[in-house]
Amino acid sequence: MYAVIETGGKQYRVSPGQTVEVELLPSEPGAKVTLERVLMVSTDDRTVVGQPVVPGGAVVATVIGEGRGKKIIVFKYKSKKRYRRTTGHRQDYTYLTVTDIQANGESVVPDDERHRYELQAERAVNRYERKLLAAFEALVGPIAAEMGVTPEDVDVVDVEDETAADEDNE
Repeated sequence: MYAVIETGGKQYRVSPGQTVEVELLPSEPGAKVTLERVLMVSTDDRTVVGQPVVPGGAVVATVIGEGRGKKIIVFKYKSKKRYRRTTGHRQDYTYLTVTDIQANGESVVPDDERHRYELQAERAVNRYERKLLAAFEALVGPIAAEMGVTPEDVDVVDVEDETAADEDNE
């Protein structure tokens, strides 16, 4: 079984348990995302094609991380005019693990398989968070050691939460 979804102006053919790289979504790792722009759902016995979207269709996925693509070099040049410009671009991506596909408001993935895909996505999120934590400790560790502070004593505070707390105190 599979579904064709549209997100970020691109179409993707996804199946349960698959990890797909899509344009950056405003979600934290570990969050569940429902993609409702489903263009087609196909199972073993039937295929539902939307006009343009499948009614009651949705793909439920778990955000397992974020990343950036390879650098693309853009070189602009005009002959005989001494005009040359070089710029680069790296696209931001969100990695999703598909856990459920729905058509006509009901799931087409069996419950035991959906549970297995959710556990798989949870393990992937834990791996991503451990990787981020290791990178953070590698960055902060030498600075903290220089100041005589252990990495456990360093508290990470979200900047948005901190500014909201400051506004409440005033």
